[in-house]
Amino acid sequence: MRSSYIFTSESVSEGHPDKVSDQISDAIVDLMLSKDPESRIACETLTTTQRVILAGEIRCAPMYDKGEWKPGAAEEIERVVRETVKEIGYEQSGFHWETLTFENHLHGQSSEIAQGVDAGTDGSNKDEGAGDQGIMFGYACDETPDLMPATLDYSHKILQRLAADRKSGAAPFLEPDAKSQVTLRYENGKPVKAVAIVVSTQHAKGYHEGDKEAELKAYVKKAVGDVLPAGLIDGETVWHINPTGAFEIGGPDGDAGLTGRKIIVDTYGGASPHGGGAFSGKDSTKVDRSAAYITRYLAKNVVAAGLATRCTIQVSYAIGVSEPLSVYVDLHGTGTVSEEALEDAIRGMNKLGGLTPRGIRTHLGLNKPIYRRSAAYGHFGRPAEGDFFPWERTDLVEDLKAAVGK
Repeated sequence: MRSSYIFTSESVSEGHPDKVSDQISDAIVDLMLSKDPESRIACETLTTTQRVILAGEIRCAPMYDKGEWKPGAAEEIERVVRETVKEIGYEQSGFHWETLTFENHLHGQSSEIAQGVDAGTDGSNKDEGAGDQGIMFGYACDETPDLMPATLDYSHKILQRLAADRKSGAAPFLEPDAKSQVTLRYENGKPVKAVAIVVSTQHAKGYHEGDKEAELKAYVKKAVGDVLPAGLIDGETVWHINPTGAFEIGGPDGDAGLTGRKIIVDTYGGASPHGGGAFSGKDSTKVDRSAAYITRYLAKNVVAAGLATRCTIQVSYAIGVSEPLSVYVDLHGTGTVSEEALEDAIRGMNKLGGLTPRGIRTHLGLNKPIYRRSAAYGHFGRPAEGDFFPWERTDLVEDLKAAVGK
């Protein structure tokens, strides 16, 4: 394993068109779970100039039954969509929460998919099956207090700072769309220097020239300096702030957005493998989401327990089958126990419910309206607060230690 190298990760803001789509899709998930915790949702969102389009499959009897929307349900969906766009901050001629055109093409879930996912209701012992086949990965490392790759963690935090200043009025020249990228030099596996920082942010009219451009660039440099740990930035750090020039046209007006196109931003910034499945717009029967959350939870607890400084966990599923087909642990040569011991411990831990979709949902409490907050600035590395981000808890540390004899 290389110990000295240069590595890069990127993030995008809540106003990026793909992230607008993710947040709308997860706002729909939250709405339906608030009506019925057993709802099934697969909601895709397209955003473009002055238009939002929903498509996908749902099962939520309080809102949609026998092929028809219940009275007021379609209007409630449209209200949630517009409120989400408003909260992000879009009140521009090319994308405005109040005047955009909205289309809803959601319809009922396929009965053939449902039969593989539903638990037995006819006296059979069939457990709830996975909503799809696939592989999912979880990852953790000790590079930051969040147990996340530093390049991604800092990329997220830069954009969170810009968004906070935009919304508070501290930086009124900022608009919602933005991207960041952090390149760090690692020595002995630890980040020691910021090699390059890239920030592209949508801005008010005229902030790409003269004194206004200088003001924007000075603000960005200070904001980044406040976010990154002291000592990483020095005189050799290369800066690229709005390198293409003017960035007045942004968001869905500048580029169409789709749900699920920022899966590396959502996870580990390229530091870990990815199974390929997106999260937003899906309820927890879809193991693309729930299994990715439980593997992050497990990997984070492995690192928090001091059993390794870096951990990757993979699981795999078949549609309609409840238990995982495989569990794989890789400690990347940093472990104080064997990978095999951890694999056995994870499979044998009763409180995890056998890593079945129902077991995962029960242990983490995933059938609640908690997802909109996860749909921007990463699903991982966020503080566990109440019902939110339960996969970030480190309450499995002692169980893991006991299971492997530590």
